[in-house]
Amino acid sequence: MSDLKRVIAAAGIVSAGIVSACLLSGRVSASGQDAQPVKNSYLSVDDKEAFSQIHDRMVAAKPEIMKRQMDLLNERYDLSDRPANGVTMDRSKPVQEGVRVKLAAGTTWSQLNHMTPDEIREKGVFPQGFLPLPHANHPEGGMVFPKTEIDELNKQEGRDLTRFDLDFDIPNHFLPEFPPALYLTTRPDLGDVSQGKLVTIDNYYALFSGVLNPKQLEGLRLLVTPFPQQQFNETVDRRSDKASRGVACLDCHANGNTNGAFHLVGDIRPQEFRHRIETTPLRGVNIQRLFGSQRALKTVEDFTEFEQRAAYFDGDHVIAAKKGVNVLERGSQVHFMAEFEEILDFPPAPKLAWDGKLDPAKATPAELHGQEVFFGKGRCAECHSGSYYTDNSMHDLHAERFYNQHVVNGMMMARDGAIKTFPLRGIKDTPPYLHDGRLLTLEDTVEYFNLVLGTKLTDQEKKDLVAFMRTL
Repeated sequence: MSDLKRVIAAAGIVSAGIVSACLLSGRVSASGQDAQPVKNSYLSVDDKEAFSQIHDRMVAAKPEIMKRQMDLLNERYDLSDRPANGVTMDRSKPVQEGVRVKLAAGTTWSQLNHMTPDEIREKGVFPQGFLPLPHANHPEGGMVFPKTEIDELNKQEGRDLTRFDLDFDIPNHFLPEFPPALYLTTRPDLGDVSQGKLVTIDNYYALFSGVLNPKQLEGLRLLVTPFPQQQFNETVDRRSDKASRGVACLDCHANGNTNGAFHLVGDIRPQEFRHRIETTPLRGVNIQRLFGSQRALKTVEDFTEFEQRAAYFDGDHVIAAKKGVNVLERGSQVHFMAEFEEILDFPPAPKLAWDGKLDPAKATPAELHGQEVFFGKGRCAECHSGSYYTDNSMHDLHAERFYNQHVVNGMMMARDGAIKTFPLRGIKDTPPYLHDGRLLTLEDTVEYFNLVLGTKLTDQEKKDLVAFMRTL
């Protein structure tokens, strides 16, 4: 018997795929001796298991993986369905209210606000819901879609974005209204141009012909056309039951907004340091100058091209070539897609005047006081400035001052780094918040920034600040 066979027999390893993975990762050498781990930025292009083996192994592991993730979410948050009275999103979905982040036993928000970052870190009382949020299965990663999107695409197109290895983790009542409304800067008179429907390849032409010009219409066609992606394609290492045509841009950016779909950023290695990224709205990209939460791409054309060339495939152009990357033509296709994206408008805000501030004749005293806090003691306007509430810059809050680096569910709780200032127009319609969706409500968001910025707001100031942000 060879040395390698003795190693395999002694370890009880049956799967040739696992052995191959060990050899590739450097944990076992060809001679059977322990080898030094090899740092590797690339995914393997070799198929080491049949699809049936991959499928059965991951399906069997799924219940425990999802239990681990849901246990974490329940440990961090109050996930109950508590809608705010009389506050809805674009149409009728209630906005969730209240602070949902749980505090460490025996700790109050008032106590935290009077402690230094060093004290909070040393006592280990930084709220766990303020830490980076891991992917539902961080070691595996990949795009995960909410059930509402999956069901509607199946109904319209017969295209299934269900993953056999994972389910979406955040409860639906914390997600944006589905399907979201779609507003155009070119036709504000039309209101919701989607007519309450999810825009897909099945209906885009009927909805928009006669509303868009030919270039915009072609751009929209490309945005709703599915192309291969890391987990959804025809290869045997896909994560869908059937070979898939892939995903479309508006599968995540539903109706130019967001449905809360998440994945991992493609520009960080190793895996445990990669950040979960929640889909950002495309509303109002015409007034933005940075794209991507941390990549700081300089044009929406760069963003559009980058997504299909790299982000769809975890930033690995080698595996992208295997799985069928769609290379867009910059001068026409990318330009046409961007031309449509740049007319996606924010939702109407009837209480705001032309300068983006409240009309005193329409606002309540609480909303007016919240605006005062926003532009004053709360320090919100230092980043969220101007009539669209963004300075088109990036900022590093250094939240890592409050906790020690450690691993949770396969993700390193490391520093977030610089994150772009997202516009706050329409903010009540796009939960959850922060780049990874770790903040489930606007109340959570106020508590997070109050603690990290050290603004020491009173309970009434926090409440009125939320009331103001709901008017944006």
